[in-house]
Order: sequence, then structure tokens, then C-alpha cells
Amino acid sequence: MRVPRIYHNGDLSLGQTIELDRNASQHVCKVLRLTNNAELRLFNGRGNSVHAILTNSSVKAATAEIISEISEQTESPLKIELGLGISKGDRMDYAIQKAVELGVHSITPLITERTVVRLDDKRKEKKLNHWQGIILSACEQCGRSYLPKLNPVVTLEKWLPHDAPCKIVFDTESEQRLSQLTRADKVSILIGPEGGLSETEVSHAKTYDFHSVKLGPRILRTETAVVSASSALQTLWGDYA
Repeated sequence: MRVPRIYHNGDLSLGQTIELDRNASQHVCKVLRLTNNAELRLFNGRGNSVHAILTNSSVKAATAEIISEISEQTESPLKIELGLGISKGDRMDYAIQKAVELGVHSITPLITERTVVRLDDKRKEKKLNHWQGIILSACEQCGRSYLPKLNPVVTLEKWLPHDAPCKIVFDTESEQRLSQLTRADKVSILIGPEGGLSETEVSHAKTYDFHSVKLGPRILRTETAVVSASSALQTLWGDYA
């Protein structure tokens, strides 16, 4: 049976007995139905992973004793920064989940011309908490020991001026391909929401040194573009190479 990986927001030291938070306790004891002496793998999202034994299988406050450290080499040498136009519901959730699995280093949700989701401050906070939960779950599943950074929601105009060795905007009208770009160890990619980016937005991105690149001959949905672009970059410059 596969040993469950559980996120713990705290220090993980050899010999330490820790108390899992309520969500983790419910998942371990109620959903997985683990009992005392069951094996766990704990990680704190800052590079520390350990092997632990469940010592108290309480749904409200489970505890685990750390037995040994684990070396997990799951981070890509390629740092991908994703600027992602906010899409409705499951599309955004799916895109974030797969970006994490594919090794993306950071994610910035963007408000663009064609973003149909309207977020006031309260809804922004709620959405960010929801997306952070997706990131945590994806890291537990795929074995990453570092949590990708989820940045605050910003407008495209505020995000475009940031510095990166290589910046890419995906444009169906471009003739340039990824393979024509100079290799970089850090890359910033811009993907629009459903409906894509407007011509004005693509043009604006180019003024901030974004390379306009075409992802094949077909028009991709926003969530498909995230998977395709991340996979292609990992194949060219990352840990798929």
C-alpha cells in the first residue's frame, strides 16, 4: 500500500512528535482510516520530508512521531513562473493543479480584458485560499517537497513589467516556436483565460520583452495550454530533457 504524504506547516525534526492540523487529522483518520502505528510521509513545503508513525489516530488531533528524514529530489532545475488569466470554476482549478504537478515554480492569477470572473477583496481572499488548497493537495499527490508560490491576484498591466531571463506570451498568430528561443534556467510564461488574450494585450506584452510563441497549429483551451506549455518547457530545458 502506498504511504500517504501529508503536508505539515511547521518544523520537522528527527524524534519529534507533532500534532497534525484538523484537516490532515480528518484525512488520515476518517478518510484513509489509518490507525496507530500506520506509516506517513510528512513534508512542510520548505524542502523537509520525513518518515513518521501515527501515534494517536484522533480525528480531531492526530499525532505522529518522526522516525527518519527522507531525501526527495523532485524540483525541476527550470524555474517556471506562470501568469495565468483567471478562468471560471474547474478550468482554473485544473490548470493550477496540473501546473504544480508539472513543476511550475510560482503562479500569479491575472485579471485580463476577457476575464469574466469578478472578484472583490473578500472573494479574492476566498479564491486564493481555495487555490492554495489545490496546490497543497497537488504537492501531496505528486511528491513535491517545496510548495509553489501563489502570488496575489493582480491585473495583467501590473504583472507584465517584472524581470525574467526569458518571457513568453503564447499567441496563435505567431510564427515563432519554443525550440527557436535561447535556453534559460528561468522562464516567465503568460497564458490567457477562456477567450484568450486580446491583440492589444499580446502587443503590450511584447513591449515588455515577451517573446510571442505559437503552441502548435491548434487553438488550445487555457487549461490545456498550461499543461502543453509546461510540458514542452520541461522537455526542452527542464527535468524531462
